[in-house]
Amino acid sequence: MSFGQAGPYGPPGDPQQPNQQPGPLPGPPSGPPPGSQPMPPAGQFGPPPDLSPQAGQPAAQPQPAPQQAQPQPAPQHHPVPPAPPAPWASAPGQASQTPDWDALADTTAARGRRRKWLLVGGGALATVAVAGTVAALVVGSHKGGKSASDLPSAQKLPSSSGSPEPSFSQVAPPPPPNPRDFIASADKDKAPLSTKTLFPHSKPSLDKRKYDRVDTATTEDCASATQGGLGSVLADNGCRKVMRATYKRDGVAVTVGVAVFDTKAAADKAKEQSTGNIASLSGDGPAFCRATACRLTANAEGRYAYFTVAGYLNGKAVPDDDKDALQAGRDVAGYTFRRIMARANSQAAASVASASPSPGNKKQA
Repeated sequence: MSFGQAGPYGPPGDPQQPNQQPGPLPGPPSGPPPGSQPMPPAGQFGPPPDLSPQAGQPAAQPQPAPQQAQPQPAPQHHPVPPAPPAPWASAPGQASQTPDWDALADTTAARGRRRKWLLVGGGALATVAVAGTVAALVVGSHKGGKSASDLPSAQKLPSSSGSPEPSFSQVAPPPPPNPRDFIASADKDKAPLSTKTLFPHSKPSLDKRKYDRVDTATTEDCASATQGGLGSVLADNGCRKVMRATYKRDGVAVTVGVAVFDTKAAADKAKEQSTGNIASLSGDGPAFCRATACRLTANAEGRYAYFTVAGYLNGKAVPDDDKDALQAGRDVAGYTFRRIMARANSQAAASVASASPSPGNKKQA
């Protein structure tokens, strides 16, 4: 796009600059020189015309000069605010300059060299600081410590006493025995057995209820310690003896009878076949549970079968809704069970202690 020829200009609104209309520029007159051929229009080129005279042809006549082109008025321009100068642009009013690439490269290289020297200098300072710290620590340790010459020599160090150290077997010990195995048969149940070992407490506290032991008895005639058909059941299964004890509390009395057999199977069978009841043992007090209704229990543990009978000391029958005689029978039955298991646990612990080697029997290295 052409905007014509521009004349001199100044800042917008400058009164010193007159409004001038552009005129024709001075120069040679327009049109081709005399005696020359006019140039074909743009885009229409052909072979150059033959300017030499041909035989029989008249000489070329000069062409009249074309009319001079009339000057066209230049378009009006509105002032445009200048763009912000580039970093390398010159001051206003001066011609723009190309940035000095060599100077920029030198500046960048100088910055890189300065950064490199700063890094090198910082690393050197850090190295010197670390070296100084290590040297101070070494000097300080030598001030308060001993030198290598002050340390005891190898000959002064204590030597081993030469005494053998204990060694242990790599074989794992056997698992502890089951306490019930020791009361399952007469072959293993060898601990002393009597009413003193089986019923040692004269005032036992059973589930926070305190009872008084009033009498004990032992007999090898198992049937004589029973009532009803229990005597024949005990005799048929090989009963060895019956041990009885009586406890009382708040007008209620309980007698427990423990029948001893040779095997656990015989005791279990006697419990399953039980009928009748164990005979009450009154001691110096009135008889109870004789030809009257009372609370009965039957259980077995190991080679022992034990039975209880509980009722009132005044001889009254125990009604169906009774709770005192029922609770007393359960308390004494539970106490008897714990006493039988205590016998089993003590024999199991004794067997483990006897099987463990004494300290003097340990192997020495």
